[in-house]
Amino acid sequence: MNIQDLEPKVVWKNFHAFTQLPRPSYHEEKVVEYLVSWGKAHGYETIKDGEGPIANVIIRVPATPGMEKCKGIILQGHMDMVPQKTSDSSHDFLKDPIKAYVDGEWVTADRTTLGADNGIGLALALSAIEDPSVKHGPIEVLATYTEETGMDGANALKPGILKGDILLNLDSEEEGELCVGCAGGLDVSATFNYRKYNTPEGSKGLKLTVKGLKGGHSGMDISLYRANANKVMARMLLPVMEMFGVKVVSFTGGSLRNAIPFEAVVEIVLPQENLKAVKECIENVFAEIKAEFAQSDPDAALYVEDIPAAGKHIQPSVMLRAVKALLACPSNVIRMSQTMEGLTETSINMAIVRTEKGKITVHSLMRSAVDSAKAALAQRVRCIFELAEADQVVFKGGYSGWTPVLGTEINKV
Repeated sequence: MNIQDLEPKVVWKNFHAFTQLPRPSYHEEKVVEYLVSWGKAHGYETIKDGEGPIANVIIRVPATPGMEKCKGIILQGHMDMVPQKTSDSSHDFLKDPIKAYVDGEWVTADRTTLGADNGIGLALALSAIEDPSVKHGPIEVLATYTEETGMDGANALKPGILKGDILLNLDSEEEGELCVGCAGGLDVSATFNYRKYNTPEGSKGLKLTVKGLKGGHSGMDISLYRANANKVMARMLLPVMEMFGVKVVSFTGGSLRNAIPFEAVVEIVLPQENLKAVKECIENVFAEIKAEFAQSDPDAALYVEDIPAAGKHIQPSVMLRAVKALLACPSNVIRMSQTMEGLTETSINMAIVRTEKGKITVHSLMRSAVDSAKAALAQRVRCIFELAEADQVVFKGGYSGWTPVLGTEINKV
């Protein structure tokens, strides 16, 4: 079934339109053009709040007859999406439309993220003003840019530009629910500098690939306690590095700062006489991990491939410290909300690990609805990497959280 045939048709027609537009964070210009054209084509005052091709868009809709004295409502959603795909997908998020389809009771995408966060929110906003059966007071549709990586659009919104009295955020994941709070965020990158050492003659090479994990959005899905490919790989590496003389050639895990990594690839070298023991140890550790995550990540898979031994490997003492730091640094829910059941208050995701150009880089994203809790977590992470003698620990891109205020008039409604 085509998603445009789903009911209500006006909603799915609008959502389908967003799936046809490239819109990863920092590349929302096509959505801006579409919304500006859409607003003007429908005869509404349409404002592009910004000078460049990427800007917030505001569509002002007058009240329907008899509703002119109602309070003004702002329907807010964001334009960008998390661009994640499986390793066997050739999808280009900067050019290709999302291939959405109906799978049973779900709308999903072909080996990519769907972009329902927050495409469905904007689709609902447009549908509310497009559907003639909906009676409403004055409405402003506010579409902000680059939300997934730091709320850039919301922070850049001109003071006083909005006229409405009540803002409804449409970025919730559940039908019939609205957002009343939001986590702030802070990025942290830890760097270990290393030299390359010559690999001893007669060494064997192995390529380890962890794949098939669920992954997901590090904000929405962190409370599902899914496996993190970077943590899984580090857990397999530590014992073979300590017991069997394994040296790491390269480590590549994760690709997006705001996504739980579902795949990691590591190349190692080791003494020939330890080959069998190393393979058995790695496979045994992975079997334990797979059993632990059988419910959340049933398709988790490990591939161990014999490859030619690389001529050089990463300085062992530095790599060992980095692997220990990967294991010590949290990557999970830190605290659930004490006031709202089921809400993650504070969390962290170890998103990306890279070894290149003489540096081991570990990138994590922290989130919290409570700024002091976010600061405490940042202090904890900094201490872990400093104890591991990282050469640099850098924090950037911080933005404040929106702590829920319960009991307001709009919440009661």
